[in-house]
Amino acid sequence: MMDSAKKKPTTIDEYLANVKPDHRKTLQKLRQTIQTAVPSAEECISYGIPAFRLNRHVLVFFGAWANHCALYPGSSATLKNLRDELANFETSKGTIRFSPDKPLPVALVKKLVKTRIAENNDRANKKSRKS
Repeated sequence: MMDSAKKKPTTIDEYLANVKPDHRKTLQKLRQTIQTAVPSAEECISYGIPAFRLNRHVLVFFGAWANHCALYPGSSATLKNLRDELANFETSKGTIRFSPDKPLPVALVKKLVKTRIAENNDRANKKSRKS
């Protein structure tokens, strides 16, 4: 049975309100960096965590866990393309893990987001050529 007291967040602010203070501060800075990189992106909650959407396609997700924060670029290709720049962070197929005391650099976040925009645009262009 679902615990009604544990309501799922519907906004990024609601999500962040339930995160440990050090994680919240780190994720708020990450959020601001993404907003600065893509002012036209729309905030949303997707799969229960904060995300940014552009042209109806998710660019990136992020979240807080017990012992780390994470950025999910939504693309293993993005992680492969930026592998060298991500060498100091723990990564897996679709995840970049970091801690509040060692957050992702602003320039790297912007590069990740711009790479995702380019991937989404390429995918949209390929689809429109097929139509």
